[in-house]
Amino acid sequence: MAHPKTAWDQHPEPLTVTSAPAPEYGSGSLADLLPTLAAGLGVPGMSAAISELTPADRNCVFLIDGLGWEQLRAHPEDAPFMTSLLATSRGGTGRPLTAGYPATTATSLASVGTGLPPGVHGLPGYTVRNPDTGELMNQLRWQPWAPPGPWQPYPTVFQLAHEAGVHAAQVSSPTFENTPLTRVALSGGTFLGRLTGEDRMDLAAEQLAAGDRSLVYTYFAEVDGAGHRFGVDSDTWRGQLMYADRLVQRLAEQLPPRSALYVTADHGMVDVPFDEEHRIDFDEDWELSAGVALLGGEGRARHVYAVPGAANDVLTCWREVLGEQFWVASRDEAIAAGWFGPKIDERVYGRIGDVVAAARDDVLLIASEREPKESAMVGNHGSMTPAEQLVPLLEVRS
Repeated sequence: MAHPKTAWDQHPEPLTVTSAPAPEYGSGSLADLLPTLAAGLGVPGMSAAISELTPADRNCVFLIDGLGWEQLRAHPEDAPFMTSLLATSRGGTGRPLTAGYPATTATSLASVGTGLPPGVHGLPGYTVRNPDTGELMNQLRWQPWAPPGPWQPYPTVFQLAHEAGVHAAQVSSPTFENTPLTRVALSGGTFLGRLTGEDRMDLAAEQLAAGDRSLVYTYFAEVDGAGHRFGVDSDTWRGQLMYADRLVQRLAEQLPPRSALYVTADHGMVDVPFDEEHRIDFDEDWELSAGVALLGGEGRARHVYAVPGAANDVLTCWREVLGEQFWVASRDEAIAAGWFGPKIDERVYGRIGDVVAAARDDVLLIASEREPKESAMVGNHGSMTPAEQLVPLLEVRS
């Protein structure tokens, strides 16, 4: 397949690994949020990494899947209440958090719930290789199944808070109650399933009031779903944003005394046009597929697993073909650059690709045959661009 040159001509030099804007692990990432709140609640072993936040006795995190900082700021008329809170973000600095790499749901939810970066919690992508089986594992759907405990052995912040006498609760869709991802990322305390967004908001407020010290989490998925299917400027997406805005206001108006509500997200999103210039098909490209045993990750954040002995050749080829639109790194280069955090657990090392490719431009590396549903998405995410990486941390206090 011939590679289009039009967009590449704007960037004559290959991107360097160190030019990628690595997440703010340790001071301003999603992984730092719950430890900061738990530290304010007196939970042992927790530290207040996000220095701008002021402790509260009752804390609620409302995570809106797919609502990036840039998308929120671009639609003030559809989200008037959240727009009015933009200046409160990150402790009144008016700044966003970074999601972590990759900016994708399974990775981010694990970072939120465990308070650990991806290199430690071990969910470093949408699909990654299981070193024990050699198969690709989808960490969002947990397919094929792997024992959750060994895959992510650390306690969640909710578990630690519950053990310290804090009232901990998750209020979400009943669908998620017994999933492996919930177990490894968000378990601890009480799970309460409610179908409607309104019921979740009302119950989250009740759970905040249920303890003198409370840590409550609630979740809304539909903004992300609309973005994937229709794009982040579609009428459907705007409608879901409007609904999410009303939910935030509903919860904010019910906060019990001594409470802090934090509204955040797991990632942002970018729309990618449907043409060969913007969507490069791995399944039709002999250059990119040469020497590749498994293609993991997702279109804007790829893990590439080489056949034995071919890792250097694959890295060289991917840099030559994609290096003006993607940050392309070897596993060790990506780790050294801090993409997955300051530390990598030994059990996680082999889950990261021999080659890691993160999109900078509005492009996708699709796989039309092996990933037909993902390849048909309008809105996409995963990489380190501001549109994907930056997420709000809006605050309401009572």
